[in-house]
Amino acid sequence: MRPSQNVRGTRAAREPARRGGDGPGAAVMARTKTKTRKPSMFRVLLLNDDYTPQEFVVDVLRGFFAKDPEEAYRIMLHVHHNGVGECGVYTYEVAETKVTQVMDHSRKHQHPLQCVMEKK
Repeated sequence: MRPSQNVRGTRAAREPARRGGDGPGAAVMARTKTKTRKPSMFRVLLLNDDYTPQEFVVDVLRGFFAKDPEEAYRIMLHVHHNGVGECGVYTYEVAETKVTQVMDHSRKHQHPLQCVMEKK
């Protein structure tokens, strides 16, 4: 068998070239690109009051926001002097959970500490 016969004898050589989508009944498939957005971020804030002990605020910052002792103390002083301090920035669900946890913990220990969230 000669090499040229082998090429001519293949199925691709015997059938006419096909073009995708040109014939009757050809379906057109449109690809939609989904564009994902980053989730909105929310700041979790502690509000100052005259009754909650500073040590309790430091414990809250360490326990619920994983702050080291120095950073927790710095944030507590910021809240004390400025009336409000940022504990962290989270997605909506995480921020909402942290606010609820802090508020429940404060009420359980009979402190009026307020924790709120705002869109960044």
